[in-house]
Amino acid sequence: MPTRRLTGPAGTARRTAVASALLAGVLAGCGGGGGTDTGSSPRASGSPNASSFSGRPPSALASSASAASSSAHASASAAASSASARAWEFEASVEADTQRRSAAAQKELKKVDGRGNALAEVGMTGIPRAETGGILAVQITITNKTDSEASYAVQVDFKNAEGKVVETRYVGAEHLRPGKRQQPIAFSHQPPEPRLTPVLAKAQRY
Repeated sequence: MPTRRLTGPAGTARRTAVASALLAGVLAGCGGGGGTDTGSSPRASGSPNASSFSGRPPSALASSASAASSSAHASASAAASSASARAWEFEASVEADTQRRSAAAQKELKKVDGRGNALAEVGMTGIPRAETGGILAVQITITNKTDSEASYAVQVDFKNAEGKVVETRYVGAEHLRPGKRQQPIAFSHQPPEPRLTPVLAKAQRY
């Protein structure tokens, strides 16, 4: 779905939050041990294949090749950090309470038949990948349009090009007063490719 940049105070606030979150993620990554590498590191291009040689190369050449190979291997390993780990770090830095609210929303939506009673009170806006480090994320705007305090549960499905649901995420807002709104963010934990499309699947007021 096309993305739309927010302007004015709301856009500035969101960009500030995202920038702070990304900075926190970078600092956490610099600490070491924060990410999870779930794939094997690819062989760096240009690295010699030992099986193609016989005998022993000069020691200086061997040391140089070893250093270059180690450096390339380290760079490849860093570049291969899993999208899932980065998504969790970014999500946690934006809102530490996300997991609890997600579980509460999922539990509430299990009781719902159809798409729920609050679709008219929920909107969805894509966040540019340039602001999320390549992670697919959408900002959900939940507005209580009733005259009573209410809580909300929202389901976002991420679909592939064939329309199949690849991933489902849940967000929510609790004890939202009349006329007030909250803007949680739904993150995909899937790799950047193939591209997925977020769809507002359900929204329930309770």
